[in-house]
Amino acid sequence: MSAPTSFSLTPGKRVLFLTKDPELVRRQLRGELDLTMDRIRVEELLDNVNTDAMTPAWVCFDWDPAEIAKNAYAGLIVEGARLVPTEALRKGNFEVIVSGFRKGTGSSRETAVQAEKWSGIRMAVAASFAPIHGRNNINQGVLMGDHAMLARLQRGEAIPLAELTAGKDPITRLLIEQGGLFKFSAALKRGAVTLPALSTPRRPMTMAEKIIARHAVRDPGAKGEVFVQPGDALLIKVDAGYSHEFTTAQVHAFLAEEFGADYQVQNPAKFAVFEDHLIYADGVAAMAPYSAKIETLRRMQREFQRHTGVLDYSAKDGVSPGICHQVAREKFINPGEIVNATDSHTCMGGASNALAWGCGATEYAGLIHAGFTFVRVPESIRFELHGRLPAGVTAKDLILELLATYAREQKTLDRVMEFGGPGLASLSLDERATLTNMATECSAFTGITECDAATLDWIAARRPDADRATLAAGAVRPDPGAIYAGGVHRIDLAQIVPMVATPGDPDRGIPSDPTNGARVADLPPTPIQIAYGGSCTAGKDDDMEFYAAVCREAAAAGVRVATGVEFFLQFGSLDVQEAARRKGYLELFARVGVKIIHPGCGACIGCGPGVSTAGEQVTVSAINRNFKGRSGPGKLWLASPLTVAASAFAGHIVDFRPGMFRQPAAVR
Repeated sequence: MSAPTSFSLTPGKRVLFLTKDPELVRRQLRGELDLTMDRIRVEELLDNVNTDAMTPAWVCFDWDPAEIAKNAYAGLIVEGARLVPTEALRKGNFEVIVSGFRKGTGSSRETAVQAEKWSGIRMAVAASFAPIHGRNNINQGVLMGDHAMLARLQRGEAIPLAELTAGKDPITRLLIEQGGLFKFSAALKRGAVTLPALSTPRRPMTMAEKIIARHAVRDPGAKGEVFVQPGDALLIKVDAGYSHEFTTAQVHAFLAEEFGADYQVQNPAKFAVFEDHLIYADGVAAMAPYSAKIETLRRMQREFQRHTGVLDYSAKDGVSPGICHQVAREKFINPGEIVNATDSHTCMGGASNALAWGCGATEYAGLIHAGFTFVRVPESIRFELHGRLPAGVTAKDLILELLATYAREQKTLDRVMEFGGPGLASLSLDERATLTNMATECSAFTGITECDAATLDWIAARRPDADRATLAAGAVRPDPGAIYAGGVHRIDLAQIVPMVATPGDPDRGIPSDPTNGARVADLPPTPIQIAYGGSCTAGKDDDMEFYAAVCREAAAAGVRVATGVEFFLQFGSLDVQEAARRKGYLELFARVGVKIIHPGCGACIGCGPGVSTAGEQVTVSAINRNFKGRSGPGKLWLASPLTVAASAFAGHIVDFRPGMFRQPAAVR
């Protein structure tokens, strides 16, 4: 059966416009209204439709895409109620769905695409797509178009498939033409498609380009060094990866369906499963009804692990070894490696000078079976760091500044955020990990930092069998003269100030004002009910040092967590927890009223202690993203570990200032 050569609207099928006016959406869903692109302005469409809104955490407890589709867009909440009722997308007879800028930001969850596809959606239309979400569309065979194309479709035109693939690299064109990743893989296996040859001549390369070139899959007889440039499409070997109980069930099911019950995976000693994301979900009232489904996901992950022999980081006696991104960098990610995993914060591995990024379950299933994956060489944007961060300022403040300044203007979109310069040495490996971790919040392809002696020291300290010479041999630095399509940007670390991001989106940063008594410019006194420190972003060793510094000052002044505030601290791994215990931090935290939680994910995805339970609650949190409803129904502000801890004792959002607890309460 030949692939279609064009796309046109099916007679009787409809187009759903996700507008900023919720009543227009409701009327479309009820069948009372059909809109056309000729009558809608792009400014009227919803921007930043994130994957948490498309399939919130509880929807992902179903691993069957047909079941997932029943609750498509369950996270779009207006005035406390779902904007898109159960099965409304499927029953509305829609085949095209339309939104504004940055469709699919947030988590890498492929369920977001599956919810649309299994509801009958054949094309997603947006002004731009987040990188991972775009790849998931391609892998699932869902076409992506723009608003001008939609206007033509609604006038009765057919859009040639060649136009939908225009500007795409050769392999992406093949993926689209074949109808998705598995169909492409099958065509490749039977010789129906041919991969393009690599022909880029010698050129200076960025760190990402050098790692990709080093991992190129080539014909056995190919000779000479490989060079790549942005836009090149190639297959690359994958060194390491992992999945967790939110995603492994689908990986297991997809592999069995595609390759048979006796399927095998490549290099299981460098791939892993983690039981971390749902370790505390049963204890959250909103998640308790899904306990049976959660246990099914755990059971299927255990089956996958036994079948494949991959590294096993399952919980023991109800305690997780830690969050996958933190444990992976502690245990097995090395400089210069390619790392893929089924989570958008996989990019945290970039702090180890690896090229690490998240992918969907389909893509992960394909690469863990084959040992290689497809990549289109991304553009890069370089941040040259100079100087040192001032006292009281952290890497979280820096990345919130970059979000507000660069990501909000889409300068980081689908690009590798490369961090280097003399100021990098002033940042610890944990602080560098904060920067690369939140590259995904910037809608970047990934983030990566240069490798130095501190990088090798950090890895060697955690792995007694690590060979420093081997680690150093894998490291990469950019070539002199490397080209950065996003530019090279000098960042004076001394000018960074404490930041917060307002509820709803991590790129809405407000800088602190050191001349203001409350130290948060444009922010009136904001009382809080919850302070949360933890997650992959802020549950590392250095983050515990930040929390401890504030708690130590509070303890010395006889101050405890403010009345009416709950202050939660959750460790990123058992190693982090043990280090905190050795330093006496567990006793310190308990003495000032902190509630300590064992390692794992939790409140960050609405699945653990620290999640809000009412819309009027206000949380200040050190997690990575604050999309509406992600961590409960309340209002969530993003901030640094220092700001979170200081706010917990002050009772309202405030920056940490040494000596602040010795001042009168009215000044605090």
